[in-house]
Amino acid sequence: RLGAASQCHHSLGSVPGLLRKTNGHQDLSFQMVSSAKAAVPTVSDQAAAMQLSQCAKNLATSLAELRTASQKAHEACGPMEIDSALNTVQTLKNELQDAKVAAVESQLKPLPGETLEKCAQDLGSTSKAVGSSMAQLLTCAAQGNEHYTGVAARETAQALKTLAQAARGVAASTSDPAAAHAMLDSARDVMEGSAMLIQEAKQALIAPGDAESQQRLAQVAKAVSHSLNNCVNCLPGQKDVDVALKSIGESSKKLLVDSLPPSTKPFQEAQSELNQAAADLNQSAGEVVHATRGQSGELAAASGKFSDDFDEFLDAGIEMAGQAQTKEDQIQVIGNLKNISMASSKLLLAAKSLSVDPGAPNAKNLLAAAARAVTESINQLITLCTQQAPGQKECDNALRELETVKGMLDNPNEPVSDLSYFDCIESVMENSKVLGESMAGISQNAKTGDLPAFGECVGIASKALCGLTEAAAQAAYLVGISDPNSQAGHQGLVDPIQFARANQAIQMACQNLVDPDSSPSQVLSAATIVAKHTSALCNACRIASSKTANPVAKRHFVQSAKEVANSTANLVKTIKALDGDFSEDNRNKCRIATAPLIEAVENLTAFASNPEFVSIPAQISSEGSQAQEPILVSAKTMLESSSYLIRTARSLAINPKDPPTWSVLAGHSHTVSDSIKGLITSIRDKAPGQRECDHSIDGINRCIRDIEQASLAAVSQSLATRDDISVEALQEQLTSVVQEIGHLIDPIATAARGEAAQLGHKVTQLASYFEPLILAAVGVASKILDHQQQMTVLDQTKTLAESALQMLYAAKEGGGNPKAQHTHDAITEAAQLMKEAVDDIMVTLNEAASEVGLVGGMVDAIAEAMSKLDEGTPPEPKGTFVDYQTTVVKYSKAIAVTAQEMMTKSVTNPEELGGLASQMTSDYGHLALQGQMAAATAEPEEIGFQIRTRVQDLGHGCIFLVQKAGALQVCPTDSYTKRELIECARAVTEKVSLVLSALQAGNKGTQACITAATAVSGIIADLDTTIMFATAGTLNAENSETFADHRENILKTAKALVEDTKLLVSGAASTPDKLAQAAQSSAATITQLAEVVKLGAASLGSNDPETQVVLINAIKDVAKALSDLIGATKGAASKPADDPSMYQLKGAAKVMVTNVTSLLKTVKAVEDEATRGTRALEATIEYIKQELTVFQSKEVPEKTSSPEESIRMTKGITMATAKAVAAGNSCRQEDVIATANLSRKAVSDMLTACKQASFHPDVSDEVRTRALRYGTECTLGYLDLLEHVLVVLQKPTPELKHQLAAFSKRVAGAVTELIQAAEAMKGTEWVDPEDPTVIAETELLGAAASIEAAAKKLEQLKPRAKPKQADETLDFEEQILEAAKSIAAATSALVKSASAAQRELVAQGKVGSIPANAADDGQWSQGLISAARMVAAATSSLCEAANASVQGHASEEKLISSAKQVAASTAQLLVACKVKADQDSEAMRRLQAAGNAVKRASDNLVRAAQKAAFGKADDDDVVVKTKFVGGIAQIIAAQEEMLKKERELEEARKKLAQIRQQQYKFLPTELREDEG
Repeated sequence: RLGAASQCHHSLGSVPGLLRKTNGHQDLSFQMVSSAKAAVPTVSDQAAAMQLSQCAKNLATSLAELRTASQKAHEACGPMEIDSALNTVQTLKNELQDAKVAAVESQLKPLPGETLEKCAQDLGSTSKAVGSSMAQLLTCAAQGNEHYTGVAARETAQALKTLAQAARGVAASTSDPAAAHAMLDSARDVMEGSAMLIQEAKQALIAPGDAESQQRLAQVAKAVSHSLNNCVNCLPGQKDVDVALKSIGESSKKLLVDSLPPSTKPFQEAQSELNQAAADLNQSAGEVVHATRGQSGELAAASGKFSDDFDEFLDAGIEMAGQAQTKEDQIQVIGNLKNISMASSKLLLAAKSLSVDPGAPNAKNLLAAAARAVTESINQLITLCTQQAPGQKECDNALRELETVKGMLDNPNEPVSDLSYFDCIESVMENSKVLGESMAGISQNAKTGDLPAFGECVGIASKALCGLTEAAAQAAYLVGISDPNSQAGHQGLVDPIQFARANQAIQMACQNLVDPDSSPSQVLSAATIVAKHTSALCNACRIASSKTANPVAKRHFVQSAKEVANSTANLVKTIKALDGDFSEDNRNKCRIATAPLIEAVENLTAFASNPEFVSIPAQISSEGSQAQEPILVSAKTMLESSSYLIRTARSLAINPKDPPTWSVLAGHSHTVSDSIKGLITSIRDKAPGQRECDHSIDGINRCIRDIEQASLAAVSQSLATRDDISVEALQEQLTSVVQEIGHLIDPIATAARGEAAQLGHKVTQLASYFEPLILAAVGVASKILDHQQQMTVLDQTKTLAESALQMLYAAKEGGGNPKAQHTHDAITEAAQLMKEAVDDIMVTLNEAASEVGLVGGMVDAIAEAMSKLDEGTPPEPKGTFVDYQTTVVKYSKAIAVTAQEMMTKSVTNPEELGGLASQMTSDYGHLALQGQMAAATAEPEEIGFQIRTRVQDLGHGCIFLVQKAGALQVCPTDSYTKRELIECARAVTEKVSLVLSALQAGNKGTQACITAATAVSGIIADLDTTIMFATAGTLNAENSETFADHRENILKTAKALVEDTKLLVSGAASTPDKLAQAAQSSAATITQLAEVVKLGAASLGSNDPETQVVLINAIKDVAKALSDLIGATKGAASKPADDPSMYQLKGAAKVMVTNVTSLLKTVKAVEDEATRGTRALEATIEYIKQELTVFQSKEVPEKTSSPEESIRMTKGITMATAKAVAAGNSCRQEDVIATANLSRKAVSDMLTACKQASFHPDVSDEVRTRALRYGTECTLGYLDLLEHVLVVLQKPTPELKHQLAAFSKRVAGAVTELIQAAEAMKGTEWVDPEDPTVIAETELLGAAASIEAAAKKLEQLKPRAKPKQADETLDFEEQILEAAKSIAAATSALVKSASAAQRELVAQGKVGSIPANAADDGQWSQGLISAARMVAAATSSLCEAANASVQGHASEEKLISSAKQVAASTAQLLVACKVKADQDSEAMRRLQAAGNAVKRASDNLVRAAQKAAFGKADDDDVVVKTKFVGGIAQIIAAQEEMLKKERELEEARKKLAQIRQQQYKFLPTELREDEG
């Protein structure tokens, strides 16, 4: 048993290790899935692409399952993580002990692949990872978060494992046994300290918040940090740097003596020695920088030489200080020497840290900055000490500065500054201008001998050249990484470079603050720097905390930001005091205040360098390096020629009368200006992303041409079908390409607005998808049999390509320049259009796929939504938990309803399952997004975690259900699949209830409110139905009860509801349980009240419908008020008393009380015939006031409607006004009740329509305000009218009745204004319905519609079955039907073309909107209208004739004459258009083509019918009677019939002539054709 127990424990002990590997593997696998999906569309080999796509899907599904399982496992074995980490560290300690023993015996050998350099670098970079994971471990333990402490312990153990391996490698590879032993000992110390740290963290978890354990933790952490530093210092080369640092420290002690010995050397000698020493030290500093890129031995040598040179320089400096005449001068020199000493130490420290970890962010820049600081401090000293001819030292200083910045151009594969590409261009332009001016000044002042001004110009030129170099290096870096072959960097949670820079700047500023020599202006500038950088850090922390999913990191960032902000605030206070009085005491206080700030910033920087948060730097490709070349060459040439120029100028300053030197100066000056021009041109030409944009635009244009060719082929029915691949595979290809294009829209928009370096990458990636897109789209279209669907796919693909083209033009224009604000709107708009195009094509594809049971796309969509739930960066929550809770409930319930429907449809009609599955997919997408936000805003975090996991579980359920739906569509009769589908649907319903219960745990009270609100909205809908029954007069009592039987019951229930309302309002401020109880109780009571009021209304009898409606309206008002009250309660739950939502709650409670009181009054007045009208009117007035409040609120309506709808609704107001005036005049209670009921509906509809129309996106703010104002105006006028009717009812005098007209006029005036506002909403689209051109347009479109309807009628016809006749007439009916169909189609196209022509003419102004009774020209529109009507009428009768003919009820003659009539009316329509139209216009050409098509189709029909008719004439056998009399009778009958027909023919001819004459009178002049 013991064996089994220990085995069990051992297997559990290995679980954390397994989980650790699982987690590490998952992140990489998810990246792999997304990369694979992105690659699928670009794989040309069909089989390989399908295989890759399938594998990616399988991997994604398995990962989703693995993630869920590992989350559950994590919950089960959280505490084991720490024990597991502890075991790992103990094992490492023992392994290092063994290595030490081997080293003592000289048996320690390097492992294969281990070299000293590699192991040293590994050790350096890992030491930082250990430091940051320990920082996280401390934070987690201090916060008492067990799960994340486990994770941090695991990460620390992992980092220590790498550290131990690297330490062993270094020890094994080094030739110095003492160094090897030291390395192993220090590494073992690190392990020992770390084990203690993890043990302490475990203890701290047991008693979180215990001050003593926190203190112990901090001490152990400091000890570990110390051992880590020792370990790094044991690296080869580090010792030498430490020796050099120590030597500089020792030498600098010479500066601390009180008095310096007087100088023994003459001034000139001391000065030249100082100059020589300065040149040597500057050169050594350059060598140190260079050595960090080489072997560890090089750094050792360079740092040794640097410390020697520093020593010599210091001696020369002290010698120079001895020459000083006054004490003040001496103090200044010593101060400068101290600065140089500090800058030198910093240089060595920066070199040391870079050699330890060359990949560390910003390390190179920090080193370059340190080298520049050394140069600057040397220059300051030289300027102070030397007494050369004026201008000489400035030239020397400038040369030193240029030498220092030259290194920047060697290999710019790291950002040099924060400048964006466009900032670089600006910087180059500004600096080149400054340089030009200062160069002119140099030569001018050298000529005139104004040497102080000459020196000043040299200084300015030097600064400008440094600025140019920095901008050029940064621009070159950006060009390199923006090349599509380079690997774009990946933005991490924080930017460690920013943190490192801020840290450096804050430390420097703090030093300046406490420096006794700093002037008041320096103190202020230092304070500004501190404030700027600390605010940037706090901002970065805020963003990082909102992005991370790790709650410990979230809190740590927030906490760090607070610490930095507080310590900055304290420091600022002391700086203010210091600024007021520069006393020693104040300086001291300031010094003390800087310490906590520096510590806070350092801790934050250490935490931020955690590998979890770090960005991945960009990798510049060889093509990227080539692109950098022109910029770098120009910049190097500029520096070289500038150095020569300054040297030449230096000698000219001494000897201005030397002509050859002047020509040399001119030559250098020319070279400098040429190189700067070259630099500007190179930077301009290489603007990131521009070349790629051009290339991509060409590619997409080619694709658009291809799709247009395919569309033309499809129109002419000649699109070749692809036989090499199945339609399913093509649909899948198309779906995956469109999805990938969709994923790129936002990144491109972001890059175009402000990330120039990313633009080229994203644009190239986008363009690469369009060739596969076109191939797949044309392939899919070629497989579709339905012509309409075929064209839809091709058109939507073309739209997507065109919108992408527009996006690329906008992106190219924006270019990633954040300052080009004018382009940003266009970029946003293009992105929106492109998203819409992607959505459209996805909807089409999903529909097509779901029809044939292909659900892969839907499964992917659900899986993607699920994976987003895990992403740690939800967008910034805009609402509270309650808001998200409401939407999650809505979508969850929608999913449950769809699942139920799928159960039903699986049995009745499985073909509808595709649509339902698509609906479920879209609902789950919304649910996942809202669920993520709900989880992010839920308190405590455990609830959020539960919501997330349950929504994910629901996702799994939805995937299974959708898959089963697809399978059932493929095989609708499979009973096994049906059973499985029903099981899956049940599982989904169960999972929905689990999601809802998780939400309830989040807030039980608000969840109950949501449920109650749903119930109340059901009651309101039910009452609306009851009102419809009552209005129709069909609401009858079931037995012979009277209203009195129900009155008491209604009053009693209403009072109970009032009590519930009170509980509900107080529940908002009390516990969730009480709130839940109140919400449930109020929902139950309102249900009961609605039932008893309905019974009461029914008992009034259907012969008094108006009173029934009054009563039901009263209860409906109560239900509406309760619904609003529940919403307000939900919003105010757990909020403080002064929160705005509390005022809303009070307002809603007042309305509720008013409406319940109104109901009670109505119930009492129902049977009193004398007052019930008055009561109904009072209730209506109250209702309208409430509706007006809603109308005036700031809430935007959920949907928008058209201005026409708004205009239509004003008719109701006009009718109701008339009714109100009539009721006021008659004073009959029935009229008043009818008015009350009508007014409610009219005003409510008008307000709703007005608000919906005015919030339409196309309506301008000014028009919206106007419409809302007149909506209010109209309602207020109407309320005054109703109130006046009430007055009249109480005192019906003729004077008061006479005033009714004035009130109604006010309403009418407001209605007119409202209609005008609605017309303004239409903008240019608004048309005068009486305008003849508009009538023509409408008639044309109407004609097209009627023709299409007729054509549809023809589609459904089938030839009648009849006895076989001669063969050539066999296909007559089919011929007729086909011909009639083609005529219908052709005339439809014709009329639509005419409509386009009409629009074109109006636009050209050839046809004005002239009233129809104007001059002859104005009648042109009438001609077009009558012609269009004739075409429609003729086509319609043709279709009828064809129909009748096919069914055997009509003659072929009728068919022929109908077809001829179509041709004639078509000709007339063409003439009508031609008269005014531009013959070469596109519309006219289309019109002509359409006309020809109609004529061709008509001719075909006539030919077919005539052929059949003649055939019939020949073959119709006449049966001759053989009896004589019968025969005679037959002849007479035949002759009689002949004469009758001749007479009829004559009459018909006359009638036709008359009709033509009549028509001719009304025809416009252009259409009268010469009868002859």
